[in-house]
Amino acid sequence: MSDAPRLRVGVLASGRGSNLRAILSGVEARRVRAEVVVVLSDRSGAGALDIARDHGVEALVLDPTLHPGREGYDQALIALLEERRVELVCLAGYMRILRPVFVRHFEGRLLNIHPALLPAFPGLHAQRQALEHGVRIAGATVHFVDEGVDTGPIVLQAAVPVRQDDTEASLSDRILAEEHRIYPEAIRLFAEGRLRLEDRHVRILEEP
Repeated sequence: MSDAPRLRVGVLASGRGSNLRAILSGVEARRVRAEVVVVLSDRSGAGALDIARDHGVEALVLDPTLHPGREGYDQALIALLEERRVELVCLAGYMRILRPVFVRHFEGRLLNIHPALLPAFPGLHAQRQALEHGVRIAGATVHFVDEGVDTGPIVLQAAVPVRQDDTEASLSDRILAEEHRIYPEAIRLFAEGRLRLEDRHVRILEEP
């Protein structure tokens, strides 16, 4: 890997942090030319915070009750990320809806991972939706975030066959394994300057 400056990444997380762990593993193995400089959470008990601290990454809680209104909260998030010169923001199980002020500020620099093959099954409980609809193929999607709910331009997807005996838990586990594979890969492509947004399409440039 070259000695070029590493991409400065900020991660927003509300839960246990398994995707954060996958991202950090890719960074520490030098597969991804990036550095996670801060992990921010809206929940003091989020497991992602412990993972960040274990890896020597700054971990901060931004309490929603201390900031007036949703836009005020997102402005505070922006300030924290800008203070740390974050170049790419990754959502990893972040459960708050981001306001337009945040999305517009980081337009083209804001990624999310979703446990479905978008545009199918956006929003919550995507695995349950897939089982209820009887689909044969489920999966995971990394996408740029826009002002809709899981409607942004798609970067990478991975398909996961649905088994006849699948439960929401078993399907979720297999999808999660693919999330852990494709999210660091999407960050790698971004860090290498190989993602080009063309209207609603993401073009992946060939490796130099």
